[in-house]
Amino acid sequence: MKSTNKKVNFILDVYNEKCPKCRKGYVFKQDVRVLNLPVMNDACDKCNYHFEREPGYFIGAMYISYGFAVLQGVLTFLILNYGFPLLETIYKTIIVVLVITILGRKNYKLSRVLYIHIFPW
Repeated sequence: MKSTNKKVNFILDVYNEKCPKCRKGYVFKQDVRVLNLPVMNDACDKCNYHFEREPGYFIGAMYISYGFAVLQGVLTFLILNYGFPLLETIYKTIIVVLVITILGRKNYKLSRVLYIHIFPW
């Protein structure tokens, strides 16, 4: 039971973009502007844990983000293909691209936070 609770907390901390050390501060600045790229904080405002490592550290997070996008695209296509079989292929393609584009900002943030949680300093 305790192990399951720890896994749930880990998933919630990553989803809520919390600091891997104190789990109270935020990794990204809380910005409500949708069209701007998310900006990472240099350090946690609660425990002063530094998020930025060396140049190139987050290249691995790119692979995680790519995996999220592929998974979302495949799931969207399968739902459209089997849920709406009469929908033309061009519309399915447009919807898949829209879903990946809309979720891209969250993928970017989640992949970096997950990478920090998996490989803490």
